[in-house]
Amino acid sequence: MSISQGLSNSRSVEAILGKSNRLVDKGLELQVLRPGERTNFEGKPIGNRILLGVPDEEFGLLRDHLLWVDLPHNTVLHEPRKKLEYAYFLNSGMASLVFNTNNGESVEVGVIGKEGFTPIPAAVGMLRSPHEALMQVGGDGFRIGFDELQAALSASRHLQRLLNRYATIHGMHTAQTAGCNRLHDLEQRLARWLLLIQDRVGSGLLRITHDFLAMMLGTDRPSVSLAAGGLRKKRIIDYSHGSVRILNRKKLESSACECYGVIQEFNAEMAK
Repeated sequence: MSISQGLSNSRSVEAILGKSNRLVDKGLELQVLRPGERTNFEGKPIGNRILLGVPDEEFGLLRDHLLWVDLPHNTVLHEPRKKLEYAYFLNSGMASLVFNTNNGESVEVGVIGKEGFTPIPAAVGMLRSPHEALMQVGGDGFRIGFDELQAALSASRHLQRLLNRYATIHGMHTAQTAGCNRLHDLEQRLARWLLLIQDRVGSGLLRITHDFLAMMLGTDRPSVSLAAGGLRKKRIIDYSHGSVRILNRKKLESSACECYGVIQEFNAEMAK
């Protein structure tokens, strides 16, 4: 799978999820609405793709339990190994799933934006997650109690399918990232990661620091600065304290390893 093929699949997903369409799941029709065509009980518009993808009767089981929440940078959505109380469906921003070691080291194992939800183990009723989830790019979303989500899932075939499908694809992302971190150089990995962030936040200006990038990529700050400097010399990105700006998306795609295209191919499966 080439990067260009993965990107083509990604754009197909955007075309499907950005319009009002009907997806067929073994003879069952699934209406996908435009962002804002649904609201929670407070009247807050919904932009999360999973919540927009379930049929009306299943969304009705969720609507009265979806509380809109502001999610600024560094908000912790759930902690590792602690009992889960809530699930979150993001409208905007980006959350990182982080693996923390006992000696205080951390590395990112996944990212979540408006295409998904967290904690992923909640899709199958598990009460704990091995990972911490925190907002790396501030945004907003909807919170629902763990018990309320489980009750809705027991009566919602399409919702169960979407959550299970997302959980499976996210697991593929995690496995791909593990291989990428082992086999590809830091500049390629940094390019891949910046592309994934931009896909989720929809902006070329990313409010992130080199310290944060080092933690997410499992390396040290000087190494990240060296890799970022290489992309800067090629006029692909620019950066200042607390932010990175993508100047040339096409060149950034060319600088990333093949893992970005593979991950985008996985994402295309959500539309099937």
